[in-house]
Amino acid sequence: MFASPKAKIRFLCTPEDEGVIAPPIPSKGHLPDWFRKLPAVDQSKLAPNDTGLTVKRCMPFLDAMMTGYIIPLAATVRLEIRDGGKTVTAGWDFDRTMVSNHGSHQVAGHPQGDMPPCKFHNYWSIRTPKGWSCLFVPLLNRPNSVFEPVAGIVDTDTYVAPIHFPFFARGADGLHEIEKGTPLIQVIPFRRDSTMLEAEIGSESRSEAAERHKVSRNTIASTGWYRRFARAAR
Repeated sequence: MFASPKAKIRFLCTPEDEGVIAPPIPSKGHLPDWFRKLPAVDQSKLAPNDTGLTVKRCMPFLDAMMTGYIIPLAATVRLEIRDGGKTVTAGWDFDRTMVSNHGSHQVAGHPQGDMPPCKFHNYWSIRTPKGWSCLFVPLLNRPNSVFEPVAGIVDTDTYVAPIHFPFFARGADGLHEIEKGTPLIQVIPFRRDSTMLEAEIGSESRSEAAERHKVSRNTIASTGWYRRFARAAR
C-alpha cells in the first residue's frame, strides 16, 4: 500500500520573471515587528488580579497570522491619493503593469463605493490539487494603512492564470511609495468539500456542556494551558 502524495500548492511565474519579482512566502515567515517585539507578559500590568498576558499568548490570533502564504508586491509602486481617497493615481518604473482600475459603478452601494476600486497586478499563477481552492484575504491581524485588499475565493485547481487583487486606497492624501516585496494578500488553500459541513443548530447536551465547562476552567486555571492544549490536539 502506497501513501497518497502530499497535497502541494505551486506558485509559478514566467522564466523571465523568476528572480526579478518578489516571491510568495509562508505567512509564518512574515510576523510584523510590533508582534515580534511584544512581550508575552507585560510586567507592568502583572498583579494579583491581572495576568499581564498580551496578545502574543493568544493562539487564535497567532495562528491566523501564520496560516497560508503571502503574495507580495512584484515591484515598487507609487500611489498618489487625493480628495480623501476619491482620486488615486498610480505609477511605477517596472516593465509590467502594476496597478489598474475598476469602474466605480461595479461597487455601487458599497460602504467604500465613493472611492475608486483599484487592482494590483500579480504575476504568480497558483496551482492546487483537484478539489482545492484558495481564499484570498487582507493580511489577518496585520492591517495596512495605505490600501485594503478585497477578499475572494478562486478555484485554483482549474483557474491557473494569474489572479489580480482589487483594493481600495485608504491612506492619507499624499504620495505613498509601496516597496517591492510589501505583502499584498494572504492566501489560504482549502479543500472545497471541507467547507460543506452539515450544520446542526440547537442546545448542547449534558456531556457537551460538561466538556465546554472543563475546557473553560482549564483555560483560566493555567496561563499556558490553552497553548499546550491547542498544540497537543493537532
